[in-house]
Amino acid sequence: MKVYDLNIAREKIQAYCAYQERCHLEVEQKLKSWGLIPDAVDMLVVQLMQQNFLNEERFARSFARGKFRIKKWGRIKIKLELKKKSIYAKCIEYAMEEIDADTYYETLKEVLAKKSILEKESHPYKRKAKLTRYLVSRGFEYDLIRMAIDDGDSID
Repeated sequence: MKVYDLNIAREKIQAYCAYQERCHLEVEQKLKSWGLIPDAVDMLVVQLMQQNFLNEERFARSFARGKFRIKKWGRIKIKLELKKKSIYAKCIEYAMEEIDADTYYETLKEVLAKKSILEKESHPYKRKAKLTRYLVSRGFEYDLIRMAIDDGDSID
């Protein structure tokens, strides 16, 4: 889709940002895909920031909350995905504040219990290794995983 009129592009990108939280990178890519020149893209991004359609901290907080609560991702994976979206380190720090430590550990134990039920490996050492690898791939910290596995009776 090509948009050549700046006013139409402004309306469309405002609707795009109003639909859900977006990061700068997503907005810039969308504007470039419409065939706008770099100066127009920069001008529209600045306008979106001034009108509060685009807010990186708000996006990072929303992203972290959603990925943790819905997809049950760990902090490491969330941080990596935010870095991929070119989010500033300070905004990533603010996003991590959205995840309560107690809820985080309970979620880790919940994910561990669900995976443990599905795991067919019977050898205890191999079973723990597989569960650990799975949880690391979900972005949880190794020390918390070990603690949850050592605490949990649900993995046996």
